Amino acid sequence: MIDVLYFAWVRERIGLPRERLETTAATVMDLIIELRARAEHYAWAFEDITSLRVALDQELSSFDAPLAGVREIAFFPPMTGG
Repeated sequence: MIDVLYFAWVRERIGLPRERLETTAATVMDLIIELRARAEHYAWAFEDITSLRVALDQELSSFDAPLAGVREIAFFPPMTGG
């Protein structure tokens, strides 16, 4: 099981702030592919991953990062300073 957190417009498109999932995904990208296949609103949220960032267990990561041992994954848009 993995906790998946969604922030900002990702959360708005999916309609949930978080969910707990069972997955066979080996990498972040594999999980995104699984999520896109779940429903249209997931496909919409993950249609352009160039505008997304990902964190694994609260550490910024990449889409090809392995999920083995990861307990939490978060998807969010890039942040800007101010």
